[in-house]
Amino acid sequence: MVLHVGKNTRFGQDLEVEIVVGRWVAKVVVRFGYVGLVGVHPLGLAAVWFNHTGAMSPSGTLVTDMPELPEVETIRRQLAPLLPGRSVTGADSHGSEKFLPARLIVGARFATVGRRGKYLIIGLDEDHELVVHLGMTGQLLHAATVDALAPLRFGTDPHVRAEWLLDDGAILVYRDVRRFGRLRVVETGDYSSIATLATIGPEPLDQTFTAAGLHEAVSKSTRHIKTQLLSQRPVAGIGNIYADEALWAASIDPAARTISRPAAARLHHAIRSVIRSAIDNGGTTLRDYRTADGSSGSNQFALVCYGRGGEPCLRCETPLRSKVIDARTTTWCPACQRR
Repeated sequence: MVLHVGKNTRFGQDLEVEIVVGRWVAKVVVRFGYVGLVGVHPLGLAAVWFNHTGAMSPSGTLVTDMPELPEVETIRRQLAPLLPGRSVTGADSHGSEKFLPARLIVGARFATVGRRGKYLIIGLDEDHELVVHLGMTGQLLHAATVDALAPLRFGTDPHVRAEWLLDDGAILVYRDVRRFGRLRVVETGDYSSIATLATIGPEPLDQTFTAAGLHEAVSKSTRHIKTQLLSQRPVAGIGNIYADEALWAASIDPAARTISRPAAARLHHAIRSVIRSAIDNGGTTLRDYRTADGSSGSNQFALVCYGRGGEPCLRCETPLRSKVIDARTTTWCPACQRR
């Protein structure tokens, strides 16, 4: 048995005790006013959360954030004026094949900083791109000097998976606690090795994303409407947070398997509105997400549905409900979002 006690004050808000027994990792975690009992096993993760009164959180699990389109777009906008024209003079990475591509771009020059859905796509010279996916807990941090990120250097912080030194003295660090993110170097525009990116739908703020196109896309499947949004095929960049928010705004039951044309029009408008607002707010920080300069987003203060199970609906005051739909915790209003 191995016992660890840790506290992260800058990039998290947890105080946790970790006990390792065989293949199980058990944790007692204090997070946002709840105490969690977490069991992590190679086959999956189980978690139950209680507040100071002993009451379990409404969903049975505490909500955490995963970077979605607004979070990645915020990072892109911060890096866009900083990286183009800069050359990579050094790199290091974790030995996993998911992060080794970081080393391949030594000597390359950054040309562009783009995004597709939840993927950050950094254009390089000689017709290649560095594709960055943040997974659940990824952070891409930039500082003008190496000393500014000294505590977060590769080999110092155990959660740093890759770092790049730039010719202007700056440093770029990829940090990922759970290691669900990944890096790829591909030929420009060739995403055949990245299945989700190769089949991704239109950008929600592009003119190519239309209400008619959304209705046509979701009508091709009988899966739950929320699950379809999370697949990235009807529209790019929507994850658990903004799916709940948009479906609430459009008054659509997340478990519905078909929607009408008028409902698709409402959902189209809601998605665009929710995404625009979240970008304006710098993304949603519930735990791990940070902008490129290490700051938190503020959209968590604007959420009206996601993570509010048991609280009153802001539209009709009916208590919101939470349940698991296709393995994703989902919050909705049983009165406003009827089938």
